Amino acid sequence: MFITEAFAQAPAAAPGASAFGSGLEMLFLFAPLMVVWYFFLIRPQRATAKKRQETLSNVRRGDQVVLGGGITGKVTKVIDDAEVEVEIAEGVKIRAMRAYIAEVRVKGEPVKTEPAKTGTAS
Repeated sequence: MFITEAFAQAPAAAPGASAFGSGLEMLFLFAPLMVVWYFFLIRPQRATAKKRQETLSNVRRGDQVVLGGGITGKVTKVIDDAEVEVEIAEGVKIRAMRAYIAEVRVKGEPVKTEPAKTGTAS
């Protein structure tokens, strides 16, 4: 019922006008949007992924790592390109996939700690 009234109110196309003009206008509207999208979303994401892959491929024996579940440990052996052996406690070693390494803390980097609060809680 209402759709027929909407069609009746739509302006008629000019004779000789083509639909190509509206498509070209849409292209001119979306092209800058795609350029902005590339520079603000796609490019930084690729750079981050490349940096992470480089970090994971440079993991070596002796590095302190944090696994995805929050387990921290020291890499004792690099088994292959996809797997490492991590010592999480004295004498306790586990095998972990490199993809599950969330953070790499190199030998010389101290563990980040928050300053202790002074005072007593009541």
